[in-house]
Amino acid sequence: MDISTRAAGLVFNTPLLPGSGPLTGTDERMIYLAKQGIGAIVTKTIAPKGAAVERPCIAGKGNMIFNSEAWSEYGSDVWLERFLPNTKKEVDTPIIASVGYDEADMKYLIPLLNPLVSGFEYIPRYVGKDFEEVGNIVRTIRAMTKLPLWVKMNANIPDPVGFAKACRDHGAQGIVAVTSLGPNMVIDIKNRRPLIGTANGFVWTSGPAIKPLAVAYVNMIKEAYPELSVIASGGCASAEDIVEFLLAGADAVQMLSEAMMKGRDTYGKILEDLPKVLEKYGFTSIEDVKSTKLEKKAGALEPSYPAVDAEKCTGCGICQRNCPYFAMEMRDGKPCVDVEKCFGCGLCESKCPVNAIKNVIQ
Repeated sequence: MDISTRAAGLVFNTPLLPGSGPLTGTDERMIYLAKQGIGAIVTKTIAPKGAAVERPCIAGKGNMIFNSEAWSEYGSDVWLERFLPNTKKEVDTPIIASVGYDEADMKYLIPLLNPLVSGFEYIPRYVGKDFEEVGNIVRTIRAMTKLPLWVKMNANIPDPVGFAKACRDHGAQGIVAVTSLGPNMVIDIKNRRPLIGTANGFVWTSGPAIKPLAVAYVNMIKEAYPELSVIASGGCASAEDIVEFLLAGADAVQMLSEAMMKGRDTYGKILEDLPKVLEKYGFTSIEDVKSTKLEKKAGALEPSYPAVDAEKCTGCGICQRNCPYFAMEMRDGKPCVDVEKCFGCGLCESKCPVNAIKNVIQ
């Protein structure tokens, strides 16, 4: 099974990449991940000077990671003299340098990093609806390197397609969608204070909770600009998630939070599962998934009512308890549908743990 993928002229042996963050913050960590078979290394964000980070700065709760980290705590000199050369000496995995933030930073960093990496991921500071500054910085980067350039998009961007256009028009080959979502706040009830965060108590949220947003942004951008390389970021936690992002239009998929919640070896486990998942869904390769057109169709205005398979049904009652239209009634331990009340919303079919309900989701 060929699980390699092409992105902006580069070939990655696998479509799974780490997201920029603490797991790619030193040579030791990058080498560890590379040896699990990831397609490329994405460094922690490099700036000329290291960040001063208030601790504690990371917390895990449920299936989410909350963080108030900044960019790399090491200055660019450490990356240039130690982390990047040491990593290149140990592994041949492509390295994408995540860089931030301002035009002056780019003018300093790009020429120095260019000989040591295979591409760049530029992370701008937060922008609202005005993409002029981002476009100008992208143009500055492009003037200094011929390497592939992706721009990482903030999860709060109100116009993802407009953002992608501004980056494309000024020389970027791709977009990474999306960063962590925020600002958010999580309260420690016992101690009457924010769980973690900066002085104002705010954090950024990542993990499976933000995946639907990331999938939508990937698809919006790819449909608007098929020529752009899109790398997905946000909520990947399984081989199935990789396939979902690829169907939405991604060339590759970044993952970070799941490995911080489940363990650093999660990359290898997901990559081991990936060929089996591709085969399960009838795909012959990663490129096969990418070339498959995502079918979209308008929903019906008239309901299709749930059909319950009594042989499969275990009588758990989830459909009856969860129905927001009060249209399910348990009779002799099995659910029955009141078509006078049923709206055909599909919740019961999506929630049935044994797939005993059909006919609503077409």
